[in-house]
Amino acid sequence: MANVSVIGAQWGDEGKGKVVDWLASRADVVVRFQGGHNAGHTLVVGNQTYRLSLLPSGLVRGKLGVIGNGVVVDPEALLAEIARVRAQGLDVSPENLRLADNAILILPLHSAIDRAREAARGERKIGTTGRGIGPAYEDKVARRAIRVADLAEPETLSDKLDELLLHHNTLLAGLGAETFEKQALLDRLLELAPQILPYAEPVWERLDELRRAGRRILFEGAQAVMLDVDHGTYPYVTSSNTVAATAASGAGIGPSAVGFVLGIAKAYTTRVGSGPFPTELTDATGKLLGERGHEFGTVTGRPRRCGWFDATLVRQAVKVAGIQGLVLTKLDVLDGLPELKICTGYEIGGQVVHRLPASPRAQAAARPVYETVPGWSGSSRGARSWAELPAEAVKYVRRIEELVEAPVTLLSTSPERDDTILVRDPFEG
Repeated sequence: MANVSVIGAQWGDEGKGKVVDWLASRADVVVRFQGGHNAGHTLVVGNQTYRLSLLPSGLVRGKLGVIGNGVVVDPEALLAEIARVRAQGLDVSPENLRLADNAILILPLHSAIDRAREAARGERKIGTTGRGIGPAYEDKVARRAIRVADLAEPETLSDKLDELLLHHNTLLAGLGAETFEKQALLDRLLELAPQILPYAEPVWERLDELRRAGRRILFEGAQAVMLDVDHGTYPYVTSSNTVAATAASGAGIGPSAVGFVLGIAKAYTTRVGSGPFPTELTDATGKLLGERGHEFGTVTGRPRRCGWFDATLVRQAVKVAGIQGLVLTKLDVLDGLPELKICTGYEIGGQVVHRLPASPRAQAAARPVYETVPGWSGSSRGARSWAELPAEAVKYVRRIEELVEAPVTLLSTSPERDDTILVRDPFEG
């Protein structure tokens, strides 16, 4: 049996939560491998709706959850999330949640510098959530970050805070923002330590044991390929690599263990925050998609920008991230539209290209080249087999497969977990 890695194939918010929840019933362990609490997954289970940011989705299904070293962890946010889901009746303890002891911590100073820099950008802001994710990753590569294991060593914390504050207070003061006192930060970290450390361990050892024992591992990505810090619409991206290859480095497991790469895409396109969006619709159709799809960010609550399906963008994500199968979500949102459009390329400077270029100016100048296809009058909502779909809906899905050069492995037709059409079980490889 293969492991499975789930990543977004657009700009995030593609419905990964439902898909991971559905797959978690077939997995033994679910691993978060990058990002922070700037992304969220919404899971609808019966009459309960769980909104998760740091906790692996498999916890909802009683599976072991692992937060890998590639995740940047706000300890306050993690404990608050645990308390919130416990209040909903979910059992979370060190028995079913493990945290990499070499994961980086997000501190209040990271959020402060994040917000201050975004405010200083003015009209050029990049749309960060202001939760400190970027600055925490910066400290990681600058080799001055505080890691989970450091919580057990007060002297280490004290020394590292000296270096962090020398750097961040200088920046905060220059931006006209309030600076931080060392003792208050140190006291709070020491207060949090006994609440966080029981979850900590070298998770790479546990994952190696699970792999050798033939357990099914599900790797759960945050954001999406077009928000990847290398391969996305830079600089309007997140601060980590979101492609499936990161599952290996972000969990401490060999690249061969990443398994089947499953990319998630909506049957249309959405984006939260700033940045290029060639197929964006600012008309009544765009508003309709947003209303029908309940398009608001899980973490931020910000309305998502909506547009037609961009096959050029998803095809690029398929190739860059090695996506082997596609999950198409929210097909039912398109029910009743008389015609649909699919972007097959971009016109830039009088030429048609079939990739989104790296240049921000070229990205901003890209105008979609559309192929128009008929819509369908029947309902696809709740369909659990191809036979239950309107004929034109099937044709739409097949055309997407051709254009993105990847097969549709799963098809989601509502937020409900079981309203899913399985074409191929990813765990079968």
